[in-house]
Amino acid sequence: MSNQSDNKFIRNLKDSWYVNFNENGYPHVQQGWILPPDRHREFDPFILMADDWFKRGTFSDHPHRGFQTITYVVDGRLEHTDNHGGHSVLDSGDVQYMNAGSGARHAEEAVDNDLIHTHQLWLNLPKKLKQSKASYQNVYSEEAPVSQFAGGQVKVYAGTFSGVTGPMNSLVPIIMAEVTFTKEGEHEFTLPDNHNGFLFVRHGSVVIGDNDTPLTKTAVATLTYNENGNGDESTIRIKANERSRLLLYSGVPIKEEIVTRGPFVMNSMDEIRQAYKDFHEGKFGPPV
Repeated sequence: MSNQSDNKFIRNLKDSWYVNFNENGYPHVQQGWILPPDRHREFDPFILMADDWFKRGTFSDHPHRGFQTITYVVDGRLEHTDNHGGHSVLDSGDVQYMNAGSGARHAEEAVDNDLIHTHQLWLNLPKKLKQSKASYQNVYSEEAPVSQFAGGQVKVYAGTFSGVTGPMNSLVPIIMAEVTFTKEGEHEFTLPDNHNGFLFVRHGSVVIGDNDTPLTKTAVATLTYNENGNGDESTIRIKANERSRLLLYSGVPIKEEIVTRGPFVMNSMDEIRQAYKDFHEGKFGPPV
């Protein structure tokens, strides 16, 4: 149970589950929900997170509006192309941030015959930013600063965590970090107390807070947080039972009702219908 100690909010495990995967065949070979979309109210400001294995042809030319994506490349090469002339190839450990804003049209493809594995997070935009200009940012693995702790390290892609600040320029400030334990050990991390956060275990075995149940590969854990907090420090204790790696994400809830349909995330069905209308009328620009 979470409590207050020395004016710091002590976080604990709120809920946990394991990802269930669907074998989809070619070209979207396998897919699972790290954050299931039907539970988005629990994850605010996050909407969903997909764990995908795919071949070329799965995510060809398609539109988005009203939210942001953060794509972590686990393995393979991800080729990004957009209709504003953008093109890049990301490798294992690289991350791409996209603000769809008022309208983005792009393709995310495996290079050549690669089987690519990605984690893609959908991050909401507040109503006032849903018509912001579309943009993209690549954060290459070597650009993310690393902070060492006894028995491990933290690589920070976004926000300030463990004393370092990641280069990602998200319109909605978040923390995204990869935590690695090189051996069995324990460490206490700090997060703003008003951040809603979750962890995804990539490999190993970890225990969160005062919970005694080990979480292993493909486990997802949501964390308690101070819903009335103002950004003061809170602590979360993570114990690794062996060499382990996990991804940590957190952000301040936006607390707005949303409607999700296909590639669009808006605040009402009228706005969803307008998004489809605008796309079909060519207002998202030419094909990729």
